[in-house]
Amino acid sequence: MARRMQRGATPASPRAAREGVIKRSLSIAGHATSISLEEPFWQALKRIAEGRGLTLAALVAEIDGRRARTNLSSALRIHVLEVISAEAEARGARP
Repeated sequence: MARRMQRGATPASPRAAREGVIKRSLSIAGHATSISLEEPFWQALKRIAEGRGLTLAALVAEIDGRRARTNLSSALRIHVLEVISAEAEARGARP
């Protein structure tokens, strides 16, 4: 079972930093929400947002507005996968 970490928490080990679920609070569309994701997904979302000139909250709000029946954390993970797959394909690599 994945260990949960609060925002600003220090992971017990480098492995925990990679595998642990981290909960962060963001303001999306004027309301506060908490999202739990593994650190590699947070890092990928930050990179994607920066590459598009967006804040992390703006990117999350955009993804939130497009999602259908999935929960927000899953929609964020799927978005990261789609972006990374598209980048790999553009380089001629298989995702």
